[in-house]
Amino acid sequence: MPIVPIEADTAQSLSWITTAHVEVDLDRLLQLRLVIARFGEMDLARWWNSDGMLGRHGAIVLERGFPGTHFFAQARVVFAVARARCREMFSIPGAVTLWDLSAEVEDAFEHRWQTWLDEERWSTVFERLAEVEQLNLLDVMTDFELLSHKQRNVARGLRRAAGGRAVPLPRTAVSVDSINDVVTLLAAGFCRGQVGAPAIPYVRLEG
Repeated sequence: MPIVPIEADTAQSLSWITTAHVEVDLDRLLQLRLVIARFGEMDLARWWNSDGMLGRHGAIVLERGFPGTHFFAQARVVFAVARARCREMFSIPGAVTLWDLSAEVEDAFEHRWQTWLDEERWSTVFERLAEVEQLNLLDVMTDFELLSHKQRNVARGLRRAAGGRAVPLPRTAVSVDSINDVVTLLAAGFCRGQVGAPAIPYVRLEG
């Protein structure tokens, strides 16, 4: 799977993560963003204003104009809407969220996009996303094999802050083996939100 090192400055600021080599799995990051983006749509958790774009309706609408790439066209739309909504809800200097990682990671994620377009394996992922109906985020992530038992327990123990708008990851929650665990918790932490009221997971970087 493609991986990209996290920025040196960020790795240093996250020095309490004891790893020999800090790296981000871009394929996993895409899957995490897809699941959270789908879960937050108006026909499910109602966190952002996209109505089933990653569901059956979105596929029918966009397949006509984007044959062969409509799945990723759907994802582009919902990612943008989800990112904007999360920034609107909660944004502080020196923190990262699932939608705003380091500039290096975001650049690598964007660069990888064209390769994903050419990989047929993603069709199955999008088809499964369209079938999501339940409102238990941790169960959905588990179904997609994106959440370990340990990560699930950590996510369950997270608490909301900032008037219920955010979910900080404490050091005890992110003292794990790799940055990919942190990114997973930045997704799983959305489980602390409620229908119609998202809570944005974040981790503060230490200078």
